[in-house]
Amino acid sequence: MDYDQISESDLILTGFMDAPIGLMVLSNRKIQLVNTEVERIFGWSRDELEGQSIRILYPSSVDYEKTGSRWRRWLDGRPRYTDERFMQCRSGEVIWTRASGRTLTPTDPFRLMVWTFDHLETRPSTSSTLTPREREVARHIVNGFTSKETGLAMGISPRTVEVHRSSVMKKLGVQNAAELVAKMIVQS
Repeated sequence: MDYDQISESDLILTGFMDAPIGLMVLSNRKIQLVNTEVERIFGWSRDELEGQSIRILYPSSVDYEKTGSRWRRWLDGRPRYTDERFMQCRSGEVIWTRASGRTLTPTDPFRLMVWTFDHLETRPSTSSTLTPREREVARHIVNGFTSKETGLAMGISPRTVEVHRSSVMKKLGVQNAAELVAKMIVQS
């Protein structure tokens, strides 16, 4: 493509669509526009996502509601919000992402927002209390893998998985796997 021959508006749209991070425009938590990277991260096509509630990308309704409440509280008086959380792909796989949002309508924060999504599977975290390896183990736990299956997938022993799992449980203050999964989904 000859970028010298296209209009500024076409260049802006190309930049949005081909950005190396997931970009999404929401209106009242309804997806208005997504770029190619969002399609790659979550496995849904643009046509399948646009017009849908953002709920489609959450592992549970509780997570969707709690995250929305957290956003609303934070965005009252501040234009930006960032956190790390689990989100769900079309395949049902739950992944760890960094989400950053900015409201374009500060008096009504959800009316129009721009969000970025970055899949953190192998990237180091700057704000999470979990190490990258612990996050990887946590992702497998959330997706229903046993310690043996997790070890095989990660190329480590089941005992090493248990050590990481124990560390995750301690850091999150939970007593068993069910509490761990619930806490990771709701907290994220």
